Amino acid sequence: MKFFLDSAKVDEIDKAYHCYGIDGVTTNPKHIQNSGKPFLVALDDIAAWIKKNHLEGMDKFPVSVEINPHLDNADDMVEQGKKIAGRCPNFVIKIPCTLEGVKAAKRLEEAGVRTNLTLVFSSSQAIQAGRLGTKYVSPFVGWKESNGEDALAYMEQISNIYHEKGYKTEIIAAAIRTGKQIAEMAEIGVDIVTAGLAVYEDSFTHPYTTYGLGRFIDAWDHTEGN
Repeated sequence: MKFFLDSAKVDEIDKAYHCYGIDGVTTNPKHIQNSGKPFLVALDDIAAWIKKNHLEGMDKFPVSVEINPHLDNADDMVEQGKKIAGRCPNFVIKIPCTLEGVKAAKRLEEAGVRTNLTLVFSSSQAIQAGRLGTKYVSPFVGWKESNGEDALAYMEQISNIYHEKGYKTEIIAAAIRTGKQIAEMAEIGVDIVTAGLAVYEDSFTHPYTTYGLGRFIDAWDHTEGN
């Protein structure tokens, strides 16, 4: 299973890649806002980081970029999607799973622009992404659980459907908030999880690891000859 980073901050991307081997990035308007930079500046900074690290190419380090959320018709979505994709060969265009968004994703894929159908909250929405052959589909986990829904069951259903139908679209479990959710997504066969840097760093640690290390240090320090 691949790990993508939810961020538009170049320093976080750099740390996540070099320290933890993150496989790609997902962004949205909130991440762009948190970067403190205008939309296109943030994108160009990410593109420059990609070039500096010799990661050009979607197969090496994909970056999902969400279009303007105000756009509500397929023509405008397609136009902006093509412009964004032209800024960097690593950019995948995130399209909301609305009626117009689905139309736009179909047209972009047919034009050779890879897409990520996002804001998916049901298995039926995810099926359409698989049918269209989008590069990614992003069903949300954390938001579903926050609303009292069984996020694990719906993610498992999506994973089962995709494996049964042989869809090539990769499933990105979005809005991941805990290490438990990461493990659950791996167990049911999800292709990718995307989360913030703090979520990953929390998942890499455990209090018993710290406790055990302390005991081993004490033993080492009290062993004659060390």
